[in-house]
Amino acid sequence: QVQLVESGGGLVQPGGSLRLSCAASGSMFSIYIMGWHRQAPGKQRELVANFFSAGRSTSYADSVKGRFTISRDYVKNTMDLQMNSLKPEDTAVYYCHLYSGNVDYWGQGTQVTVSS
Repeated sequence: QVQLVESGGGLVQPGGSLRLSCAASGSMFSIYIMGWHRQAPGKQRELVANFFSAGRSTSYADSVKGRFTISRDYVKNTMDLQMNSLKPEDTAVYYCHLYSGNVDYWGQGTQVTVSS
């Protein structure tokens, strides 16, 4: 069983930055997909960024390309999301997600609010 715990959310002004971190505990398969999704009020949950263990590649939603960076820290066993040039439309609950061994795991979510 895997547990995911997010941290780093908060309130930031437009144009500011935040760094989210997802700590993973438990056993994971060597091949997995780990990433971040978000859900704004009244909207469906959407993919923000993914990290693919095979090839250590990444992918991003068009809306965050060039502003957000996903990274994997194998020493700390975390998945981080550096968010720069934040916009009000980035306001949402951000969820860490892991797909491993044909099972989906989700964190509890962390609120990010971008407002002046």
